[in-house]
Amino acid sequence: MFSELPLCWTYTHQENAPCFVFAHGAGAPMDSPFMSYFTEAIAGLGVNVMRFEFPYMDQRRHSGKKRPPDRQPKLIACWEYMVQQLQTQQKVIIGGKSMGGRMATLLAASQTLPANVQGIVCLGYPFYAAGKRDKPRIEHLQTLKLPTCIVQGTRDSLGNKHYVQDYSLSAAIQIHWLAEAGHDLVPSKRSGFLKEEHWLQAAKWVAHFCHEI
Repeated sequence: MFSELPLCWTYTHQENAPCFVFAHGAGAPMDSPFMSYFTEAIAGLGVNVMRFEFPYMDQRRHSGKKRPPDRQPKLIACWEYMVQQLQTQQKVIIGGKSMGGRMATLLAASQTLPANVQGIVCLGYPFYAAGKRDKPRIEHLQTLKLPTCIVQGTRDSLGNKHYVQDYSLSAAIQIHWLAEAGHDLVPSKRSGFLKEEHWLQAAKWVAHFCHEI
C-alpha cells in the first residue's frame, strides 16, 4: 500500500478523450515551465492531461529544501498508486519527463496494468546516467510490450543519437528525434532551430500517439 498521497492536478476534462498521466523529472516539479508547456500544448490537441508529483518533490515544495529523488521502489509504488486510482474508461497513456517516464516504463515492464493503460510516453529518456554511457539502462526496454513513444534530442547528454541508435530495443518503441536538442528538448543556439518549434513538434507527436494507439 502506498502511504503518501501524491499531489495531483488534472488539466482538462474532455469527454471521450484519451488521458495522459504525466510525471515530472528528477529535479523540477510538476508546474515547472517544461511541464506546464507540455500539459497545455498536449491538452490543446485533444488529450486530457493529469500531472502528479512524487512525494519527495511535494516535500521539497513545502519545506523549501532540495531533496534527492526517492529510491526506485518508492517511485514505482507511487506510479502504481496513481494508475490504480484512475476512474476513467477511456484509454490511458502513462509517462513523463526523464525520470518520470523511465519509472513508467519500469512499471509497465514489471507489473500487470489495467487494460485501459495502452501506451507510454517519455520526453527525454535517461538512457544512461551522466558520464556513464557504458552502463545503459535498457534491459527492460528490450522486451517492453506496451507501445512506447520517446521524444529525444539528438544531443541529449543522457541519451544522444550516436549511442542510442545502436541499441537493440523492443519493436514496440518508437523514437522521434529533435535535431540538435539536449535533455530539455531545447536546441543549441547555433543550430538555427527554435525551442518553440521543437516543443510544439514534440507535443504534436505525443498527442498523435495518444490518439492513434
